[in-house]
Amino acid sequence: MFDKLGAVTPLQWGLAALVVLLFFAFSARCILDAWNRDFGSSGEKAAWIQVIIFIPILGALAYLLIGKNRGEQS
Repeated sequence: MFDKLGAVTPLQWGLAALVVLLFFAFSARCILDAWNRDFGSSGEKAAWIQVIIFIPILGALAYLLIGKNRGEQS
């Protein structure tokens, strides 16, 4: 299973690391945005943050499409 890892070039490792970093930054930005918004209840804020954390990319996309409009900037 791991015998083919030697065939991965440094450029491919770098690109994979860049993609992972971009996904992490996207999720972190959504978490910070949810943290700074005022939702109807603190439970809704906690729920959105948990969705973003436990379903990284899809949760962040769902937050941007649905959750961001539900909260007001504080």
